[in-house]
This record gives sequence, structure tokens and C-alpha cells, in this order.
Amino acid sequence: MGDLGFYKDKRVLVTGHTGFKGAWLCRMLSNAGAKVVGYALEPPTQPNLYEICGIENEIISVIGDIRDFCNLKLTFEKYMPDIVIHLAAQPIVRESYREPRYTYETNVMGTVNVLECVRSVGAVRSFLNVTTDKVYENREWHWGYRENDALNGFDPYSNSKSCSELVTSCYKNSFFSNGRTAVSTARAGNVIGGGDFASDRIIPDCVRAAQAGEEIIIRNPYSVRPYQHVLEPLYAYLLIVQKQYFDSSLADNYNVGPDDKDCVTTGRLADIFCECWGEGIGWKNVSQEEAPHEAKFLKLDCSKLKSVFGWRHVWDVKTAVEKTVEWTKGRLYGRDINEVMNRQIQEFLSKTER
Repeated sequence: MGDLGFYKDKRVLVTGHTGFKGAWLCRMLSNAGAKVVGYALEPPTQPNLYEICGIENEIISVIGDIRDFCNLKLTFEKYMPDIVIHLAAQPIVRESYREPRYTYETNVMGTVNVLECVRSVGAVRSFLNVTTDKVYENREWHWGYRENDALNGFDPYSNSKSCSELVTSCYKNSFFSNGRTAVSTARAGNVIGGGDFASDRIIPDCVRAAQAGEEIIIRNPYSVRPYQHVLEPLYAYLLIVQKQYFDSSLADNYNVGPDDKDCVTTGRLADIFCECWGEGIGWKNVSQEEAPHEAKFLKLDCSKLKSVFGWRHVWDVKTAVEKTVEWTKGRLYGRDINEVMNRQIQEFLSKTER
């Protein structure tokens, strides 16, 4: 673990590269010497990490809709990637209630389009579809879901990601069973980190309130989620992609989440944020009677990822919040954001080697 030298000079296509996770992933790949091609819509927020960190100057960026199969295929044919990491999605639960059709078109047919390009172009050796911990049929269990548990997300976002998993499984069985292309999915828990400006996410909401000097509003303080720093799943993705590149028998479905002690309530996460931020900020519970359904309890069992790849969780939830606050205050105080990101990446990778 820890060495990303495998990626030097590899042609890696990242869908969703203009998003929060995509920008961090492209930064890691660029640092490792990969030849990165991104395919995505324009950055989803203003401000956004993609532009702040300047990664657009280090990679090839194709602005396009994942639903546009012709444009996507042209991108595959032009750059002939060795590796594809599929992040592009409509990722917000509440937005999926407002725009269910768009959510399904993006998350289901977008996955079909990417897999069809992988199938028809034929250069890809390793493919990873990134989904979510919410793909499982949530029974409010107090133990972690395993990869063989039933898929059936409740809301349109979660359900569309369950469908994306089934699409990937179908393509794997129908077109890639010969091992020519290794195909996996990664089901990641909730991520936090510097540079997330999305709406309806707990840490970005905390940051906005803290910067405005306002009390933080929490909708569901008793909901338990597997919170982890964004570098945790990104490193796991890169590990899966690398290992299955050489051994397609490792291609499978993998959970990526924190240890049980770091699966905390939203209220506890807000407490940690307030402690790390300082300045006397606090939060209050504002329940919404008409709020759409959200699961109360969600954890992942990551034994499979640990046993197959020797992966382990690096930063606990408090450290994850500390790194997020460090990034955010660094930006507020005019520090070099690339220096902050590179230092955090190097610190993280150094701990994976132990």
C-alpha cells in the first residue's frame, strides 16, 4: 500500500472529474504521473474545487454529458484509455426527489453508456464503477451491510445507484467474462474533505454557517452514517483498479467505509466540527415534518476489501474533520491550496505504508 507508481504514464479516463471527489482523484493521479482524461459537465458548484486547485491545467478535460453517448464514445476512441474510473453521477438524495427522471437518466443510462464505450472501444484493461453505500435495501440494521446483501435503494438517487450496480453486473457477465477487462464496483460511505461546496451535505453546510458566523442547522442529528475523509475511498479505488489490472479474478463488488467507531451520528459529526473550527460556533436541531425519507442507520462491513487487498482505514473521523477544517481555513487565509492538498495526500499515503 502507499505507492501509486503503477499509474505513471497510464492513460486514465475519469468521468465526473469536475466534481469534489473527481478533483481530488485527478490531483492524486496527476501527482503520480498518470495521463488523465476527464469527462464531465461543467463544475457543479461555484466556487468549486476543480477550478480552485487548478487541476484543469494538468489534465485533458472534455466537457460533456454522460448521457451523450456519441460524444462519450468519441472521447474513448480519441484517447484510448487503459483504465476507466466512473464517478459521474447525480449524487444528491434531495435533488433526486426533485428531479427523479434526470437522476435515473444520469446514474443508470450514464453507466450503460460508459460500459458500452468500454465494450466497443476495447482498450480498457481495468474499469471501476463508483456507487454508494445507499445501494442496499436498508433495514435499519445495527451491523454493516455486506456485498451479498440485497440491493434496493429507497429514494431515486439510491435506487438509481442500485440499478447502476445491476447494469455493471450484467455487462461484466455478458461481455467481459473472458477477463479481457476487469470490472468492479465500489460502494463508498459518506465522504468529507476540503473543497466540497455541495448543498444538502452536512460538512459543507457547517462550513457555510461557520463562515457566516451563524448557528449550524442540523436536520437529522440522530442518523448514523459511515463518514470518512475523501482520500480513504479514493485510495481504495486506485488500489482495486491496480490489482485487478494484473489479476482480473479480483474484479468484484467492494464496500469502502470507516471502522465501526467512526460511524457516528450527524449530531456527533457536527460536535466534532464545532470543536475543530472553534470560534464558539454551535448547532441546533431543526426537524422538518415534510422532509423526504432518509435512512436512520447505515454502516458498511468492509471485511472483504481488507482481506482481499490488505486495505485498512487510515484517518479516524476526528482527523477527517480536522483535515477538512485545515483545508477550508487555508483557503480563507489565502494559502496555496495545491500545497495543502499535496501535503495531505502525502501524509495520507505515508500512513498507508505502515
